[in-house]
Amino acid sequence: MASLLNDDIKQQVREVFADLKEPVEILFFGQAEDCDYCDDTRQLVEEVGELSDSISVSTFDLNKDSDIAKKFNVDKAPGILIGGKNETHVIDYGIRYAGIPSGHEFSSLIQDILMVSSQDSGLSEAAREFLKNLDEPVHLQVFVTPTCPYCPRAVVLAHRLAFESPKVQAEMIEATEFPMLSSKFGVSGVPDTSINHGKSKVVGAVPEDHLLEEIKRVVSGS
Repeated sequence: MASLLNDDIKQQVREVFADLKEPVEILFFGQAEDCDYCDDTRQLVEEVGELSDSISVSTFDLNKDSDIAKKFNVDKAPGILIGGKNETHVIDYGIRYAGIPSGHEFSSLIQDILMVSSQDSGLSEAAREFLKNLDEPVHLQVFVTPTCPYCPRAVVLAHRLAFESPKVQAEMIEATEFPMLSSKFGVSGVPDTSINHGKSKVVGAVPEDHLLEEIKRVVSGS
């Protein structure tokens, strides 16, 4: 099987991963039928996992391992969870991918691994303070395409919020792999960030404070 990552990319990623601090666990969820990108997505995360001893990859079947999928709130294939790891279990930060993180989204995957390993969201103090006091659950779905150069900014921001707060789960969704979901949420351009299952949305790669203001509006019910 041909490698998805060429030697130059592998070397670049190895160099970036040289400073990984804490271990990272990647969970992959696939399924045997009706999943055009499951094989490639699994191969991609396995190739990334081979680039550092600090990264472990576990693979599951969305249907056969439905108990594990339910535990981690994964309901799409291909699905990816980027988490931490201690001696006994995976540390779930609410970071999810639905669809293959290819093209520009490959950088999102790498940035998420670096963030989880560093144990630092990189958010502003104002954002951290808001998230520390967040009482209501927030579900972010960031619709993207692999050819969108601005989408990784939106994905990584959403994932940073999820890392910082146990109340937030953030999912990258590759729009062309999930056309019915994209249609349901009225996605006409990317990145498109849906908040709490369509209660509101933010279109474009907006700054941190812009997304936070919209989240505040949604959770306050205004």
